[in-house]
Amino acid sequence: MNIATVVGARPQFVKAAMVSLALRACGIRESLIHTGQHYDETMSDIFFHHLDIASPSINLGIGSGTHGLQTGRMLEQIESVLLANRPAMLVVYGDTNSTLAAALGAVKLGIPIAHVEAGLRSYDKRMPEEINRVLVDHASDLHFAPTKSASDNLLREGIPKSGIHVVGDVMYDAALYYGAKAEVESRILTDLNLRRGAFVLATVHRAENTDDDERLASVFFGLMPLAEQVPVVVPLHPRTKAALSRKGWLAEVAKTIRVIEPVGYLDMMMLEKNARVIVTDSGGVQKEAFFYEVPCVTLRDRTEWTELVELGWNKIAPPTSATRVSEAVRGALEWTPVPCQNPFGDGQSAQRIASVIQESVAMSSPPALVSAER
Repeated sequence: MNIATVVGARPQFVKAAMVSLALRACGIRESLIHTGQHYDETMSDIFFHHLDIASPSINLGIGSGTHGLQTGRMLEQIESVLLANRPAMLVVYGDTNSTLAAALGAVKLGIPIAHVEAGLRSYDKRMPEEINRVLVDHASDLHFAPTKSASDNLLREGIPKSGIHVVGDVMYDAALYYGAKAEVESRILTDLNLRRGAFVLATVHRAENTDDDERLASVFFGLMPLAEQVPVVVPLHPRTKAALSRKGWLAEVAKTIRVIEPVGYLDMMMLEKNARVIVTDSGGVQKEAFFYEVPCVTLRDRTEWTELVELGWNKIAPPTSATRVSEAVRGALEWTPVPCQNPFGDGQSAQRIASVIQESVAMSSPPALVSAER
């Protein structure tokens, strides 16, 4: 039994690591295809090392580019790989361009698709991720929803109930699995001279914030006054670094904010677990803040993780002004969120996913790949 998995960005590496372990336990052979969407050592290679998983069997090395250019190049190369390997199923994660390109390649070749993290909706079509996740869900055969609300979204859109499986969130699996390892192996708090619960961790990488000068300024000039009172640590994404450098703001920002290079997964976990507040525009980091019981301020207009807002652990703060960002983070420093039931499962999501894939592939005949049109 052979399946293929496509990944391209750091959060997908983490999710795939957990599911890959479970697939191997079920005796399923997996070919891991890395599109190269995150392609430098700090954004990709170091993650595979820290996660203790094998490097991808195929690395397409696509790199960055406009959405159309990047997705088109991925689609072309993924199709060639699928034609050569003829997997019984394709597994994709989340909502990146890698996810969309892989799903398009597979569905046009008649290969069944399993979408991990299906059903998420922000209902903001200005977000490229929202377009990606909707299209992938409607191309997929198996929909692994992390929460009941995600399942409800799929049902409202006419996705057959028989293909929807509420399995929990594999990111919670990873938080449990790698948490103890991070406590033992990471020295990031010592290296940065940070005290537990006495700093703000911020991550910014989405194009809506980095490519909009007003929003970019609001984020960083909103964080700078806070950094004079409490350490603010920012592992700087390459896109964000380039944007700050282009505007000539990087040196000024670094005078007060602790700007550091991107960190590995274990170090990031330790920073998240020990922060007083997390400020982010990342979907995955929002959840990890909740897993580690750290209040979160999300620098976006909307979030797909609506449960976190409803539970009071996440506050949405669109970065429309520096004052708004500062006030939102100052407020978060005073929060005491109420402990609540975890809506993301019990840490056994990957095993459930692997079991459903095993049963589905065993019951189906090998795909007869559709020939390309001439």
